[in-house]
Amino acid sequence: MNKKGHVLNAVLLGIGLGYLIEPAGDETTFATILMIGVPVTLGALFPDIDTEFGRHRKTLHNLPILAGFVAFPYFFGNLEYVWIGVLTHYVLDVAGSKRGIALFYPVWKKEFGLPTGVTVSSSRADLVTVLVTVAELVLAGLVIYEVPQRGFEVGRQAIGL
Repeated sequence: MNKKGHVLNAVLLGIGLGYLIEPAGDETTFATILMIGVPVTLGALFPDIDTEFGRHRKTLHNLPILAGFVAFPYFFGNLEYVWIGVLTHYVLDVAGSKRGIALFYPVWKKEFGLPTGVTVSSSRADLVTVLVTVAELVLAGLVIYEVPQRGFEVGRQAIGL
């Protein structure tokens, strides 16, 4: 996807995640949208810095870079939501773009993508971006609302309650 698509994805995700986490629809929801949306947007733009150096869709579009962003808050206590933006950038490039990304670079230079993608210049790129974003939000909703409940049920069954 292009930069416009990554920004659209990140902004929609910030709004959607804000409402999923704080569904009240008041100022706390707005604060949550900003708290999540700004770092997600910054993270969504980060991988494309490799257009200025290295090999685009390889140098900063891989699992070791994502792992670094996931681990960073654990060690330094900040940038908690930037990894979400990096991850969704990857998802959009894999599912929304014909080209894909080199997930295992520098070990393996092969680019991986899904057959669902369109070219970056396609007139359907924005539609694909929105569809991928909706799928990401559905998955996030399941993780936020269903996984904890199911885990609680499994835990209760395991201890015989």
